[in-house]
Amino acid sequence: MKVLFLACLSPKSGNCTTAERISYLLNFRSHIESAGHTCELRDASEFQSSAEVANLVAQNPPFEGAVAIHLFKAGRLLLDIQVPFGVIFGGTDINEDVKVEQKRVVMEQVLLKARFAVAFTEKLKEEAEVFLLSQSSKIYVQPQGIKTEATEKFCWTEFLKSTGVRSEYVDELHVFLLICGLRRVKDPLYLVEVFSEWHCEDPLNVLVIIGPKIDPVFTVEVEAVAKRTAGVFLAQERSQQELHAAMKRCFAVVNSSVSEGMSAAILEAMDLGVPVVARDIPGNAAVVQHEVTGLLYSSPQEFVHQSQRLLSDRELRERVVRNGKLYVEENHGLKQEEESYQRLLETLY
Repeated sequence: MKVLFLACLSPKSGNCTTAERISYLLNFRSHIESAGHTCELRDASEFQSSAEVANLVAQNPPFEGAVAIHLFKAGRLLLDIQVPFGVIFGGTDINEDVKVEQKRVVMEQVLLKARFAVAFTEKLKEEAEVFLLSQSSKIYVQPQGIKTEATEKFCWTEFLKSTGVRSEYVDELHVFLLICGLRRVKDPLYLVEVFSEWHCEDPLNVLVIIGPKIDPVFTVEVEAVAKRTAGVFLAQERSQQELHAAMKRCFAVVNSSVSEGMSAAILEAMDLGVPVVARDIPGNAAVVQHEVTGLLYSSPQEFVHQSQRLLSDRELRERVVRNGKLYVEENHGLKQEEESYQRLLETLY
């Protein structure tokens, strides 16, 4: 079966849970091909209209099915094709785009025509059922599969120095690693003021923001704030293996996003045995159970409070690390994800 796989593939952008990386797309593509299908991965931004995609699908040899990630950005381009298709919720389509009536109407049309839809979490499925025309029977929940791999060729001290951290007590630092693409929806500046105050009280606590520069204008703002704020540092984007190595050395991984579908960084931290301190939003609360698999916070002040608990309560830290890793092993396996998508693709025949 020849399948068109349509998604927004702007470098380091995110219409998927791993906004700063497109690993989910690549994993999904390998899943399709391993099942005996051929898949052509195309960037939705290449097309100006659904008619252009319809022409592509009809070319010789024609595509026999299609899949799109994000109901509005990519799904709307499938409305004129004459072959069956499925869709995957991107997160921002349900969390943000449904608030715009014009976009919501288009997404309803996409969902009505799709053979199947995939949500990363039960919460995302529930939101879709609330905001879009009820299509519950065709919405399946399949969490993102996770695989982590840290390089052994990684120097923690050099990494910290490259961010501007200067301390003779490197091994004693409590490094909170905020992983995100630099764009406003990730809200990397949400914690900096309160964190800086905490750092001034205890200089061993530092916040390192790391991720690709997605929004150039916002990146300049983040760089300026980090430069003038004590205890807050900005790291250059690293390869996935280097990032995972840094995660293994940090004290905790932080999420401060306004909106998430499913944060790959949170799941990767759990898999690596690193505590997670995440902003209490629906996408995060769907995978982080407070005091069980991680810690949730609703304000910068509460972030400091929860982080202080993590520092002082060894039993709490060990529990969330143990449960987080178990949660990922039980719910985010690549094999389960692969089998689920293979079954869904069979509905396109």
